[in-house]
Amino acid sequence: MSSTTREGLLITALILLGWLISLIGLLQLDFGQLPEPVLVPLVFGAVLIRTLLQTGLFIVGHDAMHRVLLPSRPALNDRIGAVALGLYAALPYGPCRQNHHQHHQAPGGDQDPDVHGNRSAPVWSWYRRFMAGYLSYGQFAALLAGWGVVALGARWWMGTPVVNLLLFCTLPLLLSSLQLFFVGTYLPHRNQAPASNPHQAISLDWPEWLSLLACYHFGYHLEHHESPQLCWFQLPMAHRVHRRAQLTPMIFAR
Repeated sequence: MSSTTREGLLITALILLGWLISLIGLLQLDFGQLPEPVLVPLVFGAVLIRTLLQTGLFIVGHDAMHRVLLPSRPALNDRIGAVALGLYAALPYGPCRQNHHQHHQAPGGDQDPDVHGNRSAPVWSWYRRFMAGYLSYGQFAALLAGWGVVALGARWWMGTPVVNLLLFCTLPLLLSSLQLFFVGTYLPHRNQAPASNPHQAISLDWPEWLSLLACYHFGYHLEHHESPQLCWFQLPMAHRVHRRAQLTPMIFAR
């Protein structure tokens, strides 16, 4: 097992454990026991952390789709990916993997399930198409049913009010979907790229700390399309190499 695989599995375990522990802890949070001055900042921070962890589940599933999570054991790789996508939003791993590979095979084309055929379409139309490609009515029903089971179980076991579920389950998933859409699809693909760019994608030239918080470096999107065999945490290195390659001709031109 390579050091990259070990690092990826360790980060995956931390994301899964962080997601589960934060969920259990925050479902038990009693707002009435919190001092008023810390209530809003604490809830705001908790929602942001839950959103980041929620997005992390999809990123784990995404790396699994490319078989870079555990390349030497594809069956186990796919099982981990299926668990991550199931926890994320009751998403079926097989169809999601097929859709994502279709996006890589024909980026920006008519068969691309992620990119709107009309680049000038309003952003809400892009988002609707994006969501429809991954969340069917059946999956949405399964997601609601799952939330209902969690709500009833948490209410019976911990006396959790519904507001906790809405704040720390439903809201983070909604924010996460916007995060993945804007940083991972809309901004990198919204403009028609030159024919010399077969990936029809750009990278968002953001600082690495912002790129990480924005969407686990999904904004370094051209590098991902060029090297889909890289794990998400390897994309900053690829972006640095790509930037140096672009700057070198400019330096010699002077």
